[in-house]
Amino acid sequence: MLASLGLILLCQLIGEAVVRGVGLPLPGPVLGLLLLLSILLLRDRFVWLSVGPLRDDGVETASKGLLAHLSLLFVPAGVGVVQKLDLLASHGIAIVLVLALSVVVTLLATVLTFRLVSRLLQQRDAR
Repeated sequence: MLASLGLILLCQLIGEAVVRGVGLPLPGPVLGLLLLLSILLLRDRFVWLSVGPLRDDGVETASKGLLAHLSLLFVPAGVGVVQKLDLLASHGIAIVLVLALSVVVTLLATVLTFRLVSRLLQQRDAR
């Protein structure tokens, strides 16, 4: 479990280091997650990579444990919001509008991506 958490954090650290070193316009943890996904996909393809934390679904078990306690990670954000209530009072409407617009844009991008992937899979199955 500890080695699996270490691997997850190591991937995040590598992602953060690469993003800061190269100057990519991408959050470091996102690149770290892509690295972890690549490692897990390679592990499933090549049996000899199933060693240490990659053995016996160790990373999956550790990530499920993190997800079970994900709500605890929102406590610092909630405290930060309470500390900035005066800012929310003065710019609240603008913040709500930006949040609503970003939700709509995200939903549209998700739907369009799903439809594109669905069409590509249908074309592949038709061949």
